[in-house]
Amino acid sequence: MDAEAESIEKSLALLGIPSVRHVTTARVYDLEFADVSATEARRLAGRAVERLLANPVIHRVSVRPLSA
Repeated sequence: MDAEAESIEKSLALLGIPSVRHVTTARVYDLEFADVSATEARRLAGRAVERLLANPVIHRVSVRPLSA
């Protein structure tokens, strides 16, 4: 259920680029926490995802720390 990706696929075909097999889109949120442990930051990020940033019915979510 990625309406934006479906629109892109159709537009690519109209532009003469018909060989694209599949398109997906993604949204990235970069949350930076101050003065909390990595464990607490992960817990807070998970809470933000559950309560605000994603709908589990239609979104796949990965919460992970950025590489230093």
